[in-house]
Amino acid sequence: MERYQEIERSIIKKYRREIWSKFIKGIKMYDLIGENDKIMVCISGGKDSFLLAKCIQELKRHSKINFDAKYVIMNPGYSKSNMDLIVKNANLLNLDIEIFKTDIFEIANKLSPLNPCYMCARMRRGHLYNKAKELGCNKIALGHHFDDVIETSLLSIFYGSEIKTMMPKLKSDNFEGLELIRPLYLVKEKSIISWMKYNDLKFLNCACLFTERSSREDLSKRKQIKELIKDLRKNNKNVDYNIFKALDNINLNCVLGYKKNGEYNSFLDDY
Repeated sequence: MERYQEIERSIIKKYRREIWSKFIKGIKMYDLIGENDKIMVCISGGKDSFLLAKCIQELKRHSKINFDAKYVIMNPGYSKSNMDLIVKNANLLNLDIEIFKTDIFEIANKLSPLNPCYMCARMRRGHLYNKAKELGCNKIALGHHFDDVIETSLLSIFYGSEIKTMMPKLKSDNFEGLELIRPLYLVKEKSIISWMKYNDLKFLNCACLFTERSSREDLSKRKQIKELIKDLRKNNKNVDYNIFKALDNINLNCVLGYKKNGEYNSFLDDY
C-alpha cells in the first residue's frame, strides 16, 4: 500500500468517529454539497486545508452524489521553502493541484505595514472568488473547523460588541452564483492535529511574511481566545460545545436587540 493510501485509510478507519463521521454529518446537516456541484477546494498549505482536500477526494470516490472538485493553491507570495513544502505535501497526498500566483503579501504590506492581516484576508477572498469563476465552479470549500467557529464567535463578542459566528455556508454578495462552504465545520482541531501526528505529516502553520518577521505573534487576539477556552475547559470539558450550541439556540425573547438584513430591532419594539 502506498503511503498516501495509508493516510487516506486513517481518515475513514482510525479517525472515522473524530473526523470522517463529523465531516459527513456537517455536509448533510448544512446541505453543503449537492448534485452537479463544481467545488474549488482551497489549499493554503496548512493541516486543515490539506485534510479537507483529502476528505473531499474520498467523498468524491464513494459518494452517490455526482460532483466535481478542483484542488487549488493560491501563492500570495510565499517564500520558496514554504512553497516547496506545499507542493511536496500535495504530491505526497496524491492531490492533483493547480497553483496560481498573486502579489497579495506585497500589496497588503505596502498598504498596511503595521497590521496587514485584514487587507490580506480581503484580497485573498477576492482572488479566490475570481479563480472559482474562471474554473466554472459554483462553490468554494475552505478548511475552517469547529474551533475556528468558536474562537471567531468569542472574538466578535469580546472585540466587536456583536454576537455572530462563522457560518457553515455563505452566498457571495459580489459574485453571483458562488457559495462558500466549510465542510470541516464540526471537526475539532485536536482531531486534525492527532491525524497529522499519527501520519507523521508536517504542514505550514502561518506562512505570512508579516508573521514570520513579527515577535508579537503570542499576543494575537485569536491566540488569547484559544488559551481562554483551554483554561475554561479544565472546569467544564463541554464549554466549547456549549458555546457552539448557544449560537444555534438564541432566545430572541431574552435579548436587548438583534439585526436582520442590516436592520436593528429592539426588544422595546414589541414590548
